[in-house]
Amino acid sequence: MSRSLSRKLTLAFLLVGLTITLLVAVFVRLTTPAQLGRLIVDQRRTQFLTTLVTYYEANGSWQGVGQEVGQEGGPGSPAPIFGLADSQGRVVIPLMPRFPAGSTAPADALAQGEAVKVNGKVVGTILSPPHPPGLTPDETAYLQRTDLALLLASGGALLIALILGALLARNLTRPLRALTRAAHQMAGGKLDQEVRVQSRDEIGELAAAFNQMSRAVARANTARRQMTADVAHELRTPLTVIAGYIESMREGVLAPTPERLSVIYQEIEHLQRLVGDLRTLSQADANNLKLNKELVSPQALLQQIHRAFEHQAVQKGVSLVVSPDAGPPSITVDEDRMAQVLDNLVSNALRYTPAGGRIELAATSQNGQVLLTVHDSGPGISPEDLPFIFDRLYRGDKSRSQETGESGLGLAIAKALVEAHGGRIDVESTPGNGTTFLIHLPTR
Repeated sequence: MSRSLSRKLTLAFLLVGLTITLLVAVFVRLTTPAQLGRLIVDQRRTQFLTTLVTYYEANGSWQGVGQEVGQEGGPGSPAPIFGLADSQGRVVIPLMPRFPAGSTAPADALAQGEAVKVNGKVVGTILSPPHPPGLTPDETAYLQRTDLALLLASGGALLIALILGALLARNLTRPLRALTRAAHQMAGGKLDQEVRVQSRDEIGELAAAFNQMSRAVARANTARRQMTADVAHELRTPLTVIAGYIESMREGVLAPTPERLSVIYQEIEHLQRLVGDLRTLSQADANNLKLNKELVSPQALLQQIHRAFEHQAVQKGVSLVVSPDAGPPSITVDEDRMAQVLDNLVSNALRYTPAGGRIELAATSQNGQVLLTVHDSGPGISPEDLPFIFDRLYRGDKSRSQETGESGLGLAIAKALVEAHGGRIDVESTPGNGTTFLIHLPTR
């Protein structure tokens, strides 16, 4: 396909060059003889007029002018192409066959002729032929040389158009061929493809966009594979525990005590949470997440979260506080979904904040938006983990994640829910100085 495009572009350049060359050649060929004829006639008329004026000044009349001048160039020149009538309209230099010598020129011929003036007085009129005279052999040879030069120039122009068209077509199609090869490689499963960006024009922008798309697809594919492996791992652990207990009970090795049934039930709840989280994320990815938005006071939302986690914070010896109302405007959100976001953030903060620590919830106005913050005095997040904190199933502290039974989807869900509301969520953290999650939400 790319080679066909190259041929098409080359032929297009050649066709444009051929069309322009033909138009120029035809225009020049049609106009040059007429222009040359008019130029010759004008030159001869001017020469003839000068000769007549000189003759009249020397003789004072037109007597003998026919034998003396003979034609416009003087004695010995080719046959005349102009005639002459005196001031009374009598033809003194004939222009055969229309104006013989001694005849009287008609008024219309005199009106179309050129007056001969001597000392400001009209002493005669130059009579012009009805049609331009034919070209002399020298003039015809000149036109033939002009046609040959035009033909050579046209051939050179077509050759240059063909060469330039081939070069330009090659330069245009080379990056397209590279893009085609890379696209075929991606279709064959090799997703991490990159083509060289050789220009800053539209094709260069296309190549840069393709490289960006290729990197994004490769990252998404890697993330998908990693998520599949992580989900399989998350499902395997509780299923192994459940299967082990049930098999032992079925074979009579273990008795179905309330404690053992409670362990099985906890693992089932873990599976249910994981499935529910995955369903929420899939709905967010498909833009199918239903939001029941209503006008909500940010401060009232934080107070609701405070009441939900106050007892747990007291048990851990952590101070959970809500900053005084800074007067932020109400926000239009799905209250349950936004409470889910804050639940995830406060749960994480309680999980990693040691006894004696502090968790602070705040709502403020910033740049026409409402900013909700959850700050804890925990150990913070390491710089190498911070860029991936919102990735699905990413957990910086693997051991503590397994102990607490978290799925690793909480922050990914929080990000998806915030973005579904048209906002964004950021994190700031320094090891040893705690962590702050910032939720930016539009007021409407």
